Amino acid sequence: MIVSRGEFFGEKDKYLSLIKDGAVFIILTDTIYGLSCDATNPAAVLKLRQLKGMGFDKPMSVIAPSKEWIKENCLVSSLDKLPGPYTFILPLHNKSCVSFEVNNGSDALGVRIPDHWCSKLCSEYGIPLITTSANVTGKPNMTSVDDLDPSIKSKVDFIIDEGVKEGKASTIIDYRGGAEKVLRE
Repeated sequence: MIVSRGEFFGEKDKYLSLIKDGAVFIILTDTIYGLSCDATNPAAVLKLRQLKGMGFDKPMSVIAPSKEWIKENCLVSSLDKLPGPYTFILPLHNKSCVSFEVNNGSDALGVRIPDHWCSKLCSEYGIPLITTSANVTGKPNMTSVDDLDPSIKSKVDFIIDEGVKEGKASTIIDYRGGAEKVLRE
């Protein structure tokens, strides 16, 4: 089901209920379109991994509900670049903040707060949402609904279409070693 942002907000409670029930969906961020689901729902995360063709060896990142959520669950010294087009890999001190299937019980988690309305949605929901590119692993990023891989398009629960988005994935900064290390620009 493809809906516009206006349609989504017109029936926001319906879509939030679908997310709580394990929906896997596509949403635009400040960078690119992404596959998303409730990061605390193991079945939803497994479905997303299967759709993307992503093995368990690769951890996924989340859109955090707030900076406070990040501080409660991760070890962090500064969040001054957020919101923005950044993913921070941070040491975790609360592994139960996301399902095991997100990062295989790792001591680290990738977190984002996009400079986009999707962050407000995540904040209202109060639960972290998976954020990973809306493509089959190794294939080009989705720039519009028209170029979405048919194997994903037919199996997601809904797509929030905001038109063409030509962007690049977020900059990934690893803070696990204490110093800032850019992994992807």
